[in-house]
This record gives sequence, structure tokens and C-alpha cells, in this order.
Amino acid sequence: MAGLGPPEDAPRLAVGVSGGADSLALTILADEWARARGGEIFGLIVDHGLRPEAAAEACATAELLDRLGIAHAILRLRGLGRGPGLPAHARAARLARLEAAAAERGIPFLLLGHHAADQAETLLLRALDGSGEAGLAGIPARRETARVALLRPLLATPPVRLRATLSAAGLAWHTDPSNANPAFLRARLRIARADSDGNGIATAALAEAARAAGLRRAAEERARAELLAARATIRPEGYALLTPGPIAPAALAALLRALSGAEFAHAESRVAALAVAPTPATLAGIRLLPAGRLGPGWLLVREEEAMAAPVPASPGARWDGRFRLAAAAKPPPGTKLGALGAADAARLRHLSPLPAAILATLPALRLREELVAVPHLGYPDLSQCARAPVLFGPNEPAAGAPFTIVEDGGDAETAP
Repeated sequence: MAGLGPPEDAPRLAVGVSGGADSLALTILADEWARARGGEIFGLIVDHGLRPEAAAEACATAELLDRLGIAHAILRLRGLGRGPGLPAHARAARLARLEAAAAERGIPFLLLGHHAADQAETLLLRALDGSGEAGLAGIPARRETARVALLRPLLATPPVRLRATLSAAGLAWHTDPSNANPAFLRARLRIARADSDGNGIATAALAEAARAAGLRRAAEERARAELLAARATIRPEGYALLTPGPIAPAALAALLRALSGAEFAHAESRVAALAVAPTPATLAGIRLLPAGRLGPGWLLVREEEAMAAPVPASPGARWDGRFRLAAAAKPPPGTKLGALGAADAARLRHLSPLPAAILATLPALRLREELVAVPHLGYPDLSQCARAPVLFGPNEPAAGAPFTIVEDGGDAETAP
């Protein structure tokens, strides 16, 4: 756990535990680590429902955690379907569910049981897929998501040591037969490596290659962050200003990703020409425009047509991958969170000096198509509420109850 980030005093950790050897060993090790520091862990058991025995295995894992005195919950996934893409689809669904469950409990760190053999297989898969230098760094030991920090403290540990840890503790585990199913490429690579203990020379070499590439990736990320800190200003309204002149393609790709809310950055090759010679353009759902009265350089703003459709404004709701409704918010039923749009932006342009291209992309709340609030514009003005029309019926919550939009990673702004 050294260097991965959780505080030494009273840490709270969530652990993804399937009942297999790797995640179960992680669970008992993390529990020991947290208890020694006055903290605690919470086990998250995922039942994919893909095998008839999956539900029973999840219950057996829950009973084991009960005996160990570890709090836990079972998360059930259904409707994953079948086919050659099932492993990747199941992994993505599992991770999303684990992240959401940890965040719902206010736990900022989620531990996963990937080990040295997993790292070796990932490196082989990415090499076969033609990944570049960043992809060949393999699985990162720490990765930030919109909800939690993902920690993988066992990446350098051979799986044979994890099984030995469980045997020494007198704990049994179950094995998922799909891990050895040759219908899946990862399983075929596992069979071809012929190193079930994960401590062979080839596995060690692949893990070391991933570690070295990871160090290079981390250095590149630091350099990119320093460049963007010097060249770009990202505003809470969801736009950015970029100083004049060419910029490294990796930095521009990272900036486009942040502004579009995308999970991954576009390949540098797709943005290289624009980075070398910035010009008005639209790429990855972002418009690049002269900054005009906002100053020298370039304005990067979300393309209105590329934004996500409105979503129900439930507490914690995320819209367009960039904005989140505060968990404590309680808007009336039927309220939607979505883009302000060009028409309402034109009507409210007197409230802000920002260009229309930015105003139209601001998050707004509507109830039955009526505009209720645009927090970034301070609309409606609380001092004028006594003269404002009532937008609620006689049997609905009174107008004026506050709710809040928070930019992911930013500050809160409250509006009625």
C-alpha cells in the first residue's frame, strides 16, 4: 500500500471480492492493514449471474466475511448477455458497479486484486492489439475515476503467494471455470504461458517491462500536466482557454478529453495536425475557436450537438460526463438536468459576458420544460424570488428549495 495514497490514520477502503483466491487474499491483507491503522474495509461481492452456481458462491463469500468480521454487500448484475465480447463487457459492468457502490458509501478508495500474472497477460493482449507506449505500461497501480481512486496493491505479487496466504490462514476459495475457457483470448494466453504460479521467468519479464513503461508513462503525464498548467485555463462553466501557438498532441488530446467528458483521450495521431497548427475546427465533440474578447489564443468549448441528452435530476446524477448534481440535492420529481440550449442562452445573455457558444452548453435544470435554474448564471436571482412566477402546482414542493450542481472536481453553486 506504500505510495498508493490512503491515509495512514483510520483509512476506509472498499475491496472488490469475488471469493476467488486473488480477491480473497487481498481482502484479508487489506483488512489487516486497515485495522492496524484504526480503519476498516468494506467488502463488495459481485454476482454476475452468468453461472448457475454464482449466487451460491456470492452467499458463501458473504458468510466467510461475516465470520471474519468484515462488513460487506452483495451486488447483483443481470442481463450481461453472451458472445465473444462477454469478458470485457462483464469486467466493465463489474467495475462500474463496484465504483458506484463505494461512492454511495462515501468510501474514496477501491482496491482490486490484480496480480503479476494479470499484468503479464494484459501486456500480451495490448501488444497483440497494437497498443502504443502508454498501453504497454499495462494496468496502473493507481487510477483516478470520476468516483473513486482504484488501487491495485498486488500487481507485483505472483498468484502462488496469494494462494499460500489463504492456505496459511485456513481459508478456502472457489475457482471460476471461465478463467480457463479457451474460447476467450485471455484464457488462451494463460494456457500458453503455462505458468499458473505466476512466478516464471516470462511472467517476471513481462511484469518488469510493464513497470518500466509505467514509469515512462508517469513521467510523460507529469510533463503534460505541467504544460497544460502553463498553457491552459479550464473554467467551471465547462470551457477552456489555450494560449497561442502549437502544443504537444498529447496535451491537446488530454484537454479535449476533459472538456468532452470522454473516458479515454483520442489517439494523438488524430489531433496531431491541429496541435501543430491550431485553427478553427471541431474534434471529439469540442469546438476550437479564436478566443476573441476572452483574450489571446483559443477557446475550446463543448459542441452543442455532441452533448448528452437531459437526464433525470436525481441526487448525484451525472450529465454529459462533466457535471454532477450534488448528492444532497432534492429537486422535485420530473426535473431534468441538461444543456441550456441556444434559445434560452439568447434570452439570458444579459446575465453573463460569456459568448453564446459557451452559454448554450451550460448545465440547466428544467421542470416540465420550464427553465428552473442555471447555477453558473445565478439564475434565477434569489433577491428577485418574491416577484418570480411560481413554477410548481399546489400539491408539489414549494419553489425556493435549494439544489446544487457541482462540477466534478470543482466547487458547489446553489440555486433555487
